[in-house]
Amino acid sequence: MAGNPLHGVAIVAAYNTRQAKVLEGETDLSIIHDAVDGALKMAGIAREEVDGVNISTLRGGVSSRNGVHMMGGRPSWCGNSEMGIASVLEAASAIATGQCETAILASGQAGMYKDRSATSPWTRPSNEFVECWGLYTAAEFALIAKRHMALYGTRPESLAEVASAIRMNGARFPEAVFYGREVTPQDVLDSRMVADPYHLLDCAMNSEGGGAVILTSAEKAKDLDVDPIYLLGGALDRQGMSYVTAPVWDKYGHVGQRAAKITFEQAGLTPEDVDVCEFYDPFSFELIRQFEAFGFCEEGEGGDFVMGGTVRSDGKFPLCTNGGLMSFSHCGVIQMLQKVISGAQQLWGMYPDELTVPDAKVAMVTNGGAGALFTDTMLIGKEMP
Repeated sequence: MAGNPLHGVAIVAAYNTRQAKVLEGETDLSIIHDAVDGALKMAGIAREEVDGVNISTLRGGVSSRNGVHMMGGRPSWCGNSEMGIASVLEAASAIATGQCETAILASGQAGMYKDRSATSPWTRPSNEFVECWGLYTAAEFALIAKRHMALYGTRPESLAEVASAIRMNGARFPEAVFYGREVTPQDVLDSRMVADPYHLLDCAMNSEGGGAVILTSAEKAKDLDVDPIYLLGGALDRQGMSYVTAPVWDKYGHVGQRAAKITFEQAGLTPEDVDVCEFYDPFSFELIRQFEAFGFCEEGEGGDFVMGGTVRSDGKFPLCTNGGLMSFSHCGVIQMLQKVISGAQQLWGMYPDELTVPDAKVAMVTNGGAGALFTDTMLIGKEMP
């Protein structure tokens, strides 16, 4: 797509705070301040240079207009999209249309998830058409997986391979919550069942932490002491509000397919051009589904596609190279933006040698999944289109 305005926007900072199961003594605000300070330092940008802000929390009462106050209260463009690819595309559009030149996106979470005898409160919505049936996030994503298994014979071993590959990356990444915890495919299959076909180790964890991203115009990026990461393409697919209806495969199983097609067209690329897959990983099968929906393989072939080392850190399509939601961190809404952070950090070569993808130039990042009725996609790269 010639003249795409996204191509004039670059990521110049992508920063994570400390991540942990529990960050004692921290609050949403303290974590956000850490994230903002870290990103500004990384980009070499002063607060006064930021004229676009989207700083918010899921349930902590911080809106992006509060974030403007945190940044000094200067007249600024103010974003409203949820953290993640949606907020990046929104800010990029503001930069491309001259509403601001430099935008910061940040969020953090601490102290929200205290009842550890049950699943996270945001996985148990009290919607009238799901609560009475006992639906919760794991069960909803499980419905999608079971249907695929029934249609195409997808095996639990394929799900276990995906979960093991991601968790083994986290085991070798010092900043991951589960650093040092190696998990084999058999470990996944031996862990207790949560919602058939998902065992405990097929599922994302809960944690606390924060992060921030700074975007600016490609022109301004030239004046900074950083190697810009360029936006190559991006699109959103939404099929309704998450967790309000049963995720039927025939209706929702291909969500993200349209978004991926648009994203690749904008970038002038194909799945074969992708070096790193920082896909959203709430549950193991969701990665298999995304590979199919995005065109990396044919529908029904995803289970075999992920076997044989393909998605390991040294494979053709390395998945979630920092450990993803299963091993690195899964905190509030920032975990969606952390997919963008991970893609940028991988392209910058910030990961340990054993997790660094050699000569990586293009990363695909995604948010959401079929169980949540949405999937967003983005391509970022080291070379300006």
